[in-house]
Amino acid sequence: MTSLPKASAGPLRGTIHIEIVEVSPRDGLQNEARVLPTARKVELLGRCIAAGARRIEAVSFARPSLVPQMADAEAVMAAAPRLAGVSYIGLVLNERGLDRALAAGVDEINVVVPVTDVFCERNQGTSVSGLVRQWYAIAPAARSAGLRVSATIAVAFGCPFSGEVAADAVTALARRLAESPLDELALADTIGVGTPESVARTAEAVAGAVPGVPLRGHFHDTYGRGVANALAAVQSGIGVLDASAGGVGGCPFAPGAAGNVATEDLATALRDGGAVTSIDIDLVAQTGRWLRELLGRPAPAAGAERKAEPR
Repeated sequence: MTSLPKASAGPLRGTIHIEIVEVSPRDGLQNEARVLPTARKVELLGRCIAAGARRIEAVSFARPSLVPQMADAEAVMAAAPRLAGVSYIGLVLNERGLDRALAAGVDEINVVVPVTDVFCERNQGTSVSGLVRQWYAIAPAARSAGLRVSATIAVAFGCPFSGEVAADAVTALARRLAESPLDELALADTIGVGTPESVARTAEAVAGAVPGVPLRGHFHDTYGRGVANALAAVQSGIGVLDASAGGVGGCPFAPGAAGNVATEDLATALRDGGAVTSIDIDLVAQTGRWLRELLGRPAPAAGAERKAEPR
């Protein structure tokens, strides 16, 4: 894929502007065995900003005993650089998490709702309907407090327990989520099993189901298709993409798999396809190398961290 014809055009005629949300401070660190000290996390935020990131998924307000990597969310936010034009996103799982997010001073919240009941039950201890009810309570409260509100549909292209996910199931959940305040809806390939074809099919179906709701794409590089899937999302009209410096992160349900799409790889592919982002590719690549070293994950050889394609 070398052209990006369907993304929303920016202010410069003929130029496609794609927003990259940097997720390394939260999704990149959440599943890592090595827990970084607060000061290093704050340094990571500063490095991401210096590399051009303007929306950053900074913390998660999960129960510390369950997600020790995010136990210092309040301390990270207290020390985070506050610059004009930089927005910090906090992952919120329930109303208690929203209370913490409001007190910590995040700019946006994101709520994850998987599309399959089995994933919901194993990952969050409830059903899809249970999470949707929580969303109906969280979203209006966050919006009334002045926060931007987004939801992520997890396992939107495949579930590790129930297999392939139909686009119709994703669109049905999207409609339910859009019944409450929703500034942005993300489609997440949580275990990295999507293909450019399935991404295009689902993205276009969801766009038709919730017209007017901006869509975001979140892709993992489990089978080496992360960048191709992200470009397919752009070609289907999605103008916002998640990525993680150094490609750190991953999913506990795909052990040994590569993590999120690397910000430096995605920004390079977008540039080569004629798009413009705010990311300084050299600086974010430096940050990726620095972060992988901190985590004890030296740069892999090509494809070294990817899972074998299922047969």
